[in-house]
Amino acid sequence: MLSSSPGPIGIFDSGYGGLTILHGIRQLLPEYDYLYLGDNARAPYGPRSFDVVYEFTRQAVAKLFEMGCHLVILGCNTASAKALRTIQEHDLPLWDAERRVLGIIRPTAEVIGRLTESRHVGVLATEGTIRSESYKLEIQKLWPDIQVSGVACPFWVPLVEYNEADSPGADYFVKKRIDEIMRLDPAIDCLILGCTHYPLLMPKILKYLPHGVRVVPQGEYVADSLQRYLERHSQIEQRCSRGATVHYLTTENPDKFKEQAQLFMHEPVEVKNTVLEK
Repeated sequence: MLSSSPGPIGIFDSGYGGLTILHGIRQLLPEYDYLYLGDNARAPYGPRSFDVVYEFTRQAVAKLFEMGCHLVILGCNTASAKALRTIQEHDLPLWDAERRVLGIIRPTAEVIGRLTESRHVGVLATEGTIRSESYKLEIQKLWPDIQVSGVACPFWVPLVEYNEADSPGADYFVKKRIDEIMRLDPAIDCLILGCTHYPLLMPKILKYLPHGVRVVPQGEYVADSLQRYLERHSQIEQRCSRGATVHYLTTENPDKFKEQAQLFMHEPVEVKNTVLEK
């Protein structure tokens, strides 16, 4: 039986990347309680099939609901691309029609039309997100005149996860993918970082990005979108507890997660291990 008492806002990611989303949200909405869950034991999700990503994401959302969350943000582009709609349409009515699960692709799609002047936009993301064409579909629903090009960056997540984002070796992989997407469409003037790990590579991305091309990370736009969502949906907002706390769960080694999480959050964190049930 799910609790009806107010609870924290849940943030889910396959690993560490969703911490950039959590950080952005807490900067804007520090008064709420947050519960972050990283499925680090089964990361990365990018190369996995739609069915597997859906099943893993469904398990994580169910866990966050069991722990008192009424609202869960999929702070993972792959989960947003491959699992969000099925969970919203199929699982939520079975679990609790009053609870909500939101993704992070739509908020970026909503703002991109106001950011691009050339109407040519690039997306750098995981293989799964690029293959799903979720960004292209969402953007062109709202802005049909925008041309969207995407390139997968399979080595970027491991660079971040293994703390190699500042290493000289990262330069090769970052430059290679930026050069590739700019060859694909030289008219691009906005580049969406369609994976929540990628802001940790920002110094190298800016180093190799052509002059005049704007980088669009997701954290601030997701936070703005969440703030507007809570203002419009008072019945959900009232179920979000306000204690300005944040707790962290991982399916992997808590000590390893703690070390990495502190790089993202710029503060000490306490982490507990959890198991996701099938």
